[in-house]
Amino acid sequence: MKVGIIGSGGREHALCQSLKNSSKISKIFCFPGNAGTSEIAENVVLDFNNFEDIKNFIIEKKIDLVVVGPEKPLVEGLVDYLEKFKINVFGPNKMAAQLEGSKIFTKQLCQKYKIPTAKFGIFEKKEDANDFLKKTNFPTVIKADNLASGKGVYICNNIKEAHFAVNEIFDGKFGLAKNLLIEEFLDGEEMSYFIISDGLEFKNFGTAQDHKRVLEGDKGKNTGGMGAYSPSRLLTKDIENKIIDKIIKPTLKGLSDLGTQYKGFLYAGLMIVNDEPYLIEYNVRMGDPECQTILPKLKTDLVEILLACCNKSLNQIKFDWLDKKSLCVVVCSNGYPDEYKKNIEIENLNSIDLEVNDYLFHAGTEKKNEVILAIGGRVLNFVSLSDDFNKAKTKIMKNLNKLNWQGGFYRKDIGYKVID
Repeated sequence: MKVGIIGSGGREHALCQSLKNSSKISKIFCFPGNAGTSEIAENVVLDFNNFEDIKNFIIEKKIDLVVVGPEKPLVEGLVDYLEKFKINVFGPNKMAAQLEGSKIFTKQLCQKYKIPTAKFGIFEKKEDANDFLKKTNFPTVIKADNLASGKGVYICNNIKEAHFAVNEIFDGKFGLAKNLLIEEFLDGEEMSYFIISDGLEFKNFGTAQDHKRVLEGDKGKNTGGMGAYSPSRLLTKDIENKIIDKIIKPTLKGLSDLGTQYKGFLYAGLMIVNDEPYLIEYNVRMGDPECQTILPKLKTDLVEILLACCNKSLNQIKFDWLDKKSLCVVVCSNGYPDEYKKNIEIENLNSIDLEVNDYLFHAGTEKKNEVILAIGGRVLNFVSLSDDFNKAKTKIMKNLNKLNWQGGFYRKDIGYKVID
């Protein structure tokens, strides 16, 4: 069968790699892909915002299954559009994707179904938000309501930082923002919890700990993710039961009451406070870079799982996983998450020595005349699986030292809470 992957990041390279392992796959297309996906799939230069071009290509090439990687086309309704043409597509529809597309939608769902989350206020005007901040306790959290590629969240320690955040959001830092949220600051530790659902049933799809801040020690600006490790050190059976009963099930019921079913990956960003989980936000796709730490541990054929979701038969699939620890370190272009140079050659890639259970997933890369160029902020993902996190990190650092790319940087402390 033929599969199409929509997206161009490390997540999509990891999806391609996992699908390539299936004996059922004869051909993989990636729209638009990157230098890494070009080694295992056919990259197709298509704008994934142009739904008609995507539909026409899928029909022309007789693609049997389409997997939507990033959030933007999901939120804008690509799944709904393709399904009108009887195309088999994995991912949530436009209504369900509002869980990520609008933080206010999710907060109001939490309110109605008593899902534990931070207290919040919604503001449509800059002046009203700034007036509210005068009587706010700090630290506080300010969020853009719209999609912001994981960067539209500010943790503000004083009113000056808060005013700066409000101004940036309403001035268009993350695109047109009609609203923003001001939230109570929850003092705990974050965890990423993933499920996969066919609209009727859902199954756990792993846990991870992301590192969002650009600088070591979890300092500096928010990014799309500087690295991750899996599984999370925080998960216990008791906490997982609370996550499922208090957060996941009520969310899916809420969507059902609105007349829609959730099909796809669902990523719950959680804060664990005194062994109690609180929902910070939802993402309606696999996380990036969390996907790169989780998928290499999957032993079950990913194609079987995705098809079962499309056919509403997920309950018939048994999931098998490698009993391994996984670590991912992201290499970024100098200057990220602010301005950075593009089309910078990445030297020394041929010196990388990948052993068993080691992976190199490309993100913002492009291949031109046999040269690999960095064209994005997050460029490469070094992943290693091992019996413990220390060994995984040692293998990653060995290859990062070999890469020695002067055009980029990375955090050396990814996984510091689980590494001696």
